[in-house]
This record gives sequence, C-alpha cells and structure tokens, in this order.
Amino acid sequence: MIRIAEELVTTIMDAAEAAYPGECCGLLVGVESVEGGAHVTRIVASDNVAAGDTRDSFEVDPKVRFELMRELGEIGERPKSQERLIGHYHSHPNHPPRPSARDLAAAYEPDLIWIIVGVAGGKATTLSASILNPEGTKFRQIPLRRPDGAPYSRALEPASEDHLT
Repeated sequence: MIRIAEELVTTIMDAAEAAYPGECCGLLVGVESVEGGAHVTRIVASDNVAAGDTRDSFEVDPKVRFELMRELGEIGERPKSQERLIGHYHSHPNHPPRPSARDLAAAYEPDLIWIIVGVAGGKATTLSASILNPEGTKFRQIPLRRPDGAPYSRALEPASEDHLT
C-alpha cells in the first residue's frame, strides 16, 4: 500500500494536465511504513528530458535525480536521511494509467514505485500505482491510500488490473 496526501495527488494531477499533450514526470520521496508499503512525504517535479516525442515517453532529468539523492544522503557526503527516493510519477496522455510496454522496458529498479496518471483530452482522470516484480518481467498494481490508510473518496485507481504487463 502507498500512502499519499491528497495535496500531493492534486499536484501530480495538475502537472499531468499542464504537460498535456506531453508526459509529465517527477520523483517520489518517502519513508517505508511500519505496516508495510511506503508513505510519500513529498514529490520533486522534473522537466521531461526524453529525447524525441514526449507524448509517449518520459525521462526524469538526471540532474534533478542526483541532486535529490545527494540531499537524501543516498550518494555523497551528507548523512543518510530517513526519507529516500521511493519512486517516480509520470502521465499517460490519452491513455489509461497502466504501465506500458515502454515503461516495462525502461524499468530497472524493482524497488521503485510507479505512479501513473491517465489524462484524457487534457483532463487528469485516474491515478494508479504499480511496482515491478523482482524478476523485472511485469508490474503489479498496489493500492493508493490517504496517510491515515483510508481509501480516497474519488476514484484514483483504474477498476481493473488488466494492466499487469
């Protein structure tokens, strides 16, 4: 289970709408929760620096990622923070929020969470979270919840799990 505050969800969905018809992207910072899963404490937006058409691909700016990793003490001299890089988010313009074949091909860190926003005609519609299986062969959907563990009142996740690549 992934716990994330509604204001962070709103920020991600707003970024997806602003980037339309391109894909938005950014990083998820958080802590592992005692109950299992993770709690997203903040997000770090990034320009989409993908080469070519950003309507169907994304790449987080490596400078943004390395600066965040230094800040968190994951690399460099700073003491290690309780927070860590736990994943990234991006949008799928005019497609559902399911990991694509391109996402699977680009996934090489099985511990990272993938939050994907579906955007239809410029309006963010749904949000889903997935994680890569240890073999790196398919994604598994994981539930998104409020920080207190309660489900969201509005639909954030797609109803079916047929996105498991």
